[in-house]
Amino acid sequence: MTKTARRFSSLLQAATAALAIMCAVALTAPVQAQTFTVLYTFTNTADGEQPDAGLIQDAAGNLYGTTQYGGTKGGFGTVFQLNTAGKEKVLRSFAGTPDAEDPYAGVIRDNAGNFYGTTLFGGTQGGFGTVFELHSNGGKTILHSFAGTPDGEDPRSVLVRDAAGNLYGTTQYGGTNGGFGTIFKLDPAGKLTLLHSFAGTPDGEDPYAGLLRDKLGNLYGTTQYGGTGGGFGTVFKLDAAGKLTLLHSFSGTPDGENPLAGLLRDGAGNLYGTTKYGGTGGGYGTVFKLSAKGKLILLYSFTGTPDGENPYARLIRDASGNLYGTTFYGGASGYGTVFKLDTAGKLTSLHSFNSAPDGANPIGGLILDQAGNLYGTTSDGGDLSCGFSGCGTVFKITP
Repeated sequence: MTKTARRFSSLLQAATAALAIMCAVALTAPVQAQTFTVLYTFTNTADGEQPDAGLIQDAAGNLYGTTQYGGTKGGFGTVFQLNTAGKEKVLRSFAGTPDAEDPYAGVIRDNAGNFYGTTLFGGTQGGFGTVFELHSNGGKTILHSFAGTPDGEDPRSVLVRDAAGNLYGTTQYGGTNGGFGTIFKLDPAGKLTLLHSFAGTPDGEDPYAGLLRDKLGNLYGTTQYGGTGGGFGTVFKLDAAGKLTLLHSFSGTPDGENPLAGLLRDGAGNLYGTTKYGGTGGGYGTVFKLSAKGKLILLYSFTGTPDGENPYARLIRDASGNLYGTTFYGGASGYGTVFKLDTAGKLTSLHSFNSAPDGANPIGGLILDQAGNLYGTTSDGGDLSCGFSGCGTVFKITP
């Protein structure tokens, strides 16, 4: 599928969902007690288009992220910096195959200022995606090009890096068990080790999100499909010896369906996450907690309007235990939300997107600074003259 066709299909779904909500209900905006600011609006192919991933922030307050499309080398995506004055700088424009193409996930950064990330497509092994390093001096190295079988295909996940410099991630497809996706490790010498190939049932299928790594080297993650509950997705643990344990299989209703996001883990070993569908509120998605003993607790079921619909992104948690996240659809106007879920299970809508000028359809997660400010991106909206329905935004919410 071409870039134009992929993007048109995504935006058609967003427009259809928003129209359905607006036709069905009266629009009422929740009371806002905070300030929402658009820090940057993507306006053309040169600066980037469709930031699908979350951001990272350095000690000076600069933000870094990716756009899946745009750039100056054919529209195959970018890595960008947004400084504290709101000035955007493209650090790298991808050039497609054999370089790299379509960075869906965000980047991570080491202490020397080097960035690491993945691209969905591109590379030298048939266009099945890459792992790349963007050096602090501006140079770039393709660390690995995926070949589909046996190593994996289409990595959508943000990477995890350990103290020795090893990188860990997932591929949505490929592997050695029917193409249901993989977990991989890439060492500093560029050697890729296949840690697990998913088989669909019972272990899971299509790991969409990145991994979480604990101090013992155990990896935790989700798969969008598969498992033992009807194929609605899983939560898994892969220990340091390479043994995969299924922690939970989703069943649709009431516990949730199709987890696209990665996990959050607290000091007691409890895991927190979201599912795109399912729950008890009409199937619009959930927020869940999986205890260290393996008991799943449904913290919240979305209802579409006004609270939100289809959470894609990983949650974050503040020092008081409050959870923050985004929904792709829903809210007062149908273009997605930013929400807070407190420890009593009360959900507060911090912002409902309106497409213009604030943005639409946030896919990426949030980050929280020491002052309590939230930062994120929207994949669409902003300047509606850009692309099909806007090229996306970077935003800040101040408490």
